Amino acid sequence: MRRLARPFWFLLAVLFLAEAWLWELFAALWARVLARIPLDALRAALSRAICRLPAAVALLVFVIPGLVLLPFKVAGLWLIGTGHPFAGLATFMAAKTAGLGSAAFLYEATRPKLMELAWFRRVQEAVSRARIWARRQTEPFRSRIREIAAAIRRAVLARGGVVGRMIRRLRARARRPTT
Repeated sequence: MRRLARPFWFLLAVLFLAEAWLWELFAALWARVLARIPLDALRAALSRAICRLPAAVALLVFVIPGLVLLPFKVAGLWLIGTGHPFAGLATFMAAKTAGLGSAAFLYEATRPKLMELAWFRRVQEAVSRARIWARRQTEPFRSRIREIAAAIRRAVLARGGVVGRMIRRLRARARRPTT
């Protein structure tokens, strides 16, 4: 049984870190998208409105988009199960992308109010501890991947060849000062 437990925990750690990475990626992406929309006054008004809400209502503001998208995720899984894998995967991934992006944005907007809830602070601390645990579980594997990637880079650059020359040119171009 122990032989099965270790791969299970490792897989769980990888999935947790992947979800955390996607959260950060979509938070940054949504921030960039929203920064391009000339609605600063609307964003400021939204932030002020959220700050005036009771913590429980702010929690609803944070949770409702996820609940709205849940049927789309289920529909995607249903499509996959009924023989429409591409449509199902597209539906599921679109809902997942929209959910992660909106949750990341709304979390940043509602975090001050959510932290007023003691149980939410405890959950936040547990998630932080889980992230540290997941990094510890996957560190040997990530170190090995970095070593292999560095060895491949060295081999490609040492051999010369078309790929090595192309990589050297790209690096040289990236190092040139922009005007």
